[in-house]
Amino acid sequence: MAQIPKPGPESLETARARMRIDLAACHRLAAQFGMTDLIYTHISARLPGAEDRFLINPFGLLFEEIRADNLVTVGPDGELLDDPAGLGINRAGFVIHSAVHQARPDAVCVMHTHTLAGVAVSALRDGLLPYTQHAARFHNRIGYHAYEGVAVDLDERARLVRDLGPHKALMLRNHGLLTCGSTVGEAFELMFFLEFACRAQLQIQATGQAVAVPARDAIQRAADTFDRAAGRSSPRLWQALLRGLDQSDPTYRHLPPVL
Repeated sequence: MAQIPKPGPESLETARARMRIDLAACHRLAAQFGMTDLIYTHISARLPGAEDRFLINPFGLLFEEIRADNLVTVGPDGELLDDPAGLGINRAGFVIHSAVHQARPDAVCVMHTHTLAGVAVSALRDGLLPYTQHAARFHNRIGYHAYEGVAVDLDERARLVRDLGPHKALMLRNHGLLTCGSTVGEAFELMFFLEFACRAQLQIQATGQAVAVPARDAIQRAADTFDRAAGRSSPRLWQALLRGLDQSDPTYRHLPPVL
């Protein structure tokens, strides 16, 4: 039987096109799953071949309007290197996302949301509780950042990075949720499950009944299992999500004529 040749390394142009498409898809998926706050949240991804630059959504478009060709390219000091829609970016978006991208080379994609469930749990004293298998995924794997007002001051970046630590998830107190990943798909998957865990916790607490909290060692085993499985499952999940988008509305894939 003939051997299937292994794919060679992507060209820079192909890698950038793929990143734009994935990031646009992430915005569409966030809208599809109800993880938007009108125009006021943001998702970013590091630009391949230019590690000090990142792509982010323009400030003024709904997530349903994001395409690969209208993403903004931002430089390390906040300069807009390419702004196809002419709308600029959210200042808080630059502060939060630049902090993580600059401090964490592994954070290729950073996703930030203001969902009802995420904001509600972020305001609870005890934060995310290990009530469910979805929450177990974040056992000892989530940081907490105290609310400092709207995140428009550059000096907050150091504290955001400190509170995120080595984790891939951060709860911004009284504000919302943040996840990051080595791929866009990983960041989205983490956000989906963190959001699910927050929703489940609120519904459980709303019953007012005693909670059957899992044993600590069971929670730890579950978290370890998720860590081991992530590398195999995340790419499959992302491709499945893209197939769904392609069937419903493939316009997110529109690329600029020259990257």
